[in-house]
Amino acid sequence: MDGFPAKLCPSDGVKIPESVLLRDQARLEQLERRKNVKESQTVSEEKISYFNATFSAEKAALEEMLSGCTQTDRQKATKVLEDATNQLQHLQKFLNDSTVFLTQYELRQAQESLQKLQSSIAEKRAEVMPKKKFAFRSRTAGASQQPAVPPSSSEDKPKADPGISVVDSVITGEQCGFSNAQNEVLIKYSDEIRQNDVLLSNLVNCKVRLYGSPSTLHIKNVRGCQILSGPVSSSVFVDQCKDSTLVLACQQLRTHNTASTQIYLHVTSRAIIEDCQGICFAPFNWKYLQLDDDFRVSGLDPKRNNWSQVDDFNWLAAGKPSPNWTIIPESERTSCWSDAEPEA
Repeated sequence: MDGFPAKLCPSDGVKIPESVLLRDQARLEQLERRKNVKESQTVSEEKISYFNATFSAEKAALEEMLSGCTQTDRQKATKVLEDATNQLQHLQKFLNDSTVFLTQYELRQAQESLQKLQSSIAEKRAEVMPKKKFAFRSRTAGASQQPAVPPSSSEDKPKADPGISVVDSVITGEQCGFSNAQNEVLIKYSDEIRQNDVLLSNLVNCKVRLYGSPSTLHIKNVRGCQILSGPVSSSVFVDQCKDSTLVLACQQLRTHNTASTQIYLHVTSRAIIEDCQGICFAPFNWKYLQLDDDFRVSGLDPKRNNWSQVDDFNWLAAGKPSPNWTIIPESERTSCWSDAEPEA
């Protein structure tokens, strides 16, 4: 038609310059990338929105459950506290499964909410179910007296040491562990720690072996120690640890106020550090006789290990690695863990 330019096409015998074709292709690819980014952002926003709504609803339900727990009916209070603890664990798992799309700020806010809920459960337990407190006892075993693997006879195993201290997170269940020890080999076995909260505190130059699957592990104020633990069902909390080596398997690791420490880790969600320096990571590599059974008890997936995925809450610079942690080179990793007596 008059007044309109003729459409160029190969049939007209007109050759379209290659630069025009390349520019048009680049434009189409850019549009496709923008479309994909927008769709990805939409999906992520929908996931975050669902997480926030679900997390808030579950948190409110748990708080309401605790508010109705009174000392009037001890049996009912016990049931409520058990349900609250289970619901808190489910909420923690929900958070762990959502860490892939949550920002560090959102993750930190949710963790702080869980910490407050743990404190509320512990305070309510102390209010409606007060009980007698027990002090820790530490136990020493020389290299010639302590076998390298757990004995098969339960008669040879030491009894559990109950205690009541709290480290980094409030403990809501039965607890055992070691405290106030120096230059000792400290060992606990599966029948003592299975699905119990374990506390290790105020230890200097000690070797600790935990054969079994604790529910939660708390490590507080240790220096120059070597601590090896079987699979932990939920979280490991580390606070004020220095010049030590930790070999741990858990659902989540939270490390605070720690320096110059190596961590051989199996973690199915994320590792979190805060106010830490000189932390070195490598994959969990401790082997002992009942390890496979303990993984089954813990519920952890032995094939899923995010040991190198570390969130540093003190380092928010996007695109730049945190200077507070590194990966141990393969040539420098410990491969054999001795159970010998530590040096005095």
